[in-house]
Amino acid sequence: MHKTDKFTLLVVTFFGSGLAKKAPGTFGSLLAAILSWPLLQVSFSGCFALLAAITFFVAIPFVNKAMKDTQTEDPGWIVIDEAAGIFTAFAFLPPEALTANPWMIALGFGFFRFFDILKPLGIHQLEKLPRAWGVMADDILGGIYSGICLFLIAHFFL
Repeated sequence: MHKTDKFTLLVVTFFGSGLAKKAPGTFGSLLAAILSWPLLQVSFSGCFALLAAITFFVAIPFVNKAMKDTQTEDPGWIVIDEAAGIFTAFAFLPPEALTANPWMIALGFGFFRFFDILKPLGIHQLEKLPRAWGVMADDILGGIYSGICLFLIAHFFL
């Protein structure tokens, strides 16, 4: 089914979470959100922005390879883009805000899934970028919108 090498598959499925039979994007996003908690314990201001950027740029060649090897365009099992989107969303808050309010992680997950599934406000347009750029960029924009929502909630309610 996934005719690419095991390491590429491990990367693009975000440690296998994209191999879930149903809702692989949700499982990839959920794993990224769950992994964010221990990262918060050792993080610094800007760490999620850095992590999102690294994930984005490291993923590009792997996503291109996986799509080429499998002759597919943005298959559902490629979920490294969801991880980059979740990390982008959390970059809008200082780590202390997330640590003090862990429910914000769940809220960020919910906002991200909303934007990732419905693709409003130009998100859908970014899917038209070529190859891996389109796969990755729409989730980054979804993460930006999610991060803005988190920031506003934190600013007005915390």
